[in-house]
Amino acid sequence: MRYLHTMVRITDVDASLDFYCTKFGMTEVRRVESEQGRFTLIFLAAPDDVESGRAVRAPLLELTYNWDPEIYTGGRNFGHLAFEVDDIYAICDRLMKAGVTINRPPREGRMAFIRSPDNISIELLQKGDALAPAEPWKSMQNTGVW
Repeated sequence: MRYLHTMVRITDVDASLDFYCTKFGMTEVRRVESEQGRFTLIFLAAPDDVESGRAVRAPLLELTYNWDPEIYTGGRNFGHLAFEVDDIYAICDRLMKAGVTINRPPREGRMAFIRSPDNISIELLQKGDALAPAEPWKSMQNTGVW
């Protein structure tokens, strides 16, 4: 068995690509437009997965944009996406400076949560051992929900 992708529904292609690509650092590796099905599928890879994402199409994040407006609630959502990061403090700092709210700061140097423009919860996990607790993260409170 091989993990292929996770699909999340989006409501605004530009806002989602700005978040996932410009701010979060993912790369679009494939796009499928279906006139008949009235949807667009955009496949993204994390920086360390770009080449394998293009070659074997995994692991990927599939953004699904349905052309006819729809409100997504409850059963149309799911828990969260999770990404391993090289330096949790550096990425949280970069995201905050880009205007992204850190809903659950990496107080212990190991885990943080943010949300996409469509309220998809994203968990960031420090690669390897946790970093030593450091300010401003150590004393930062949670914001909203994750």
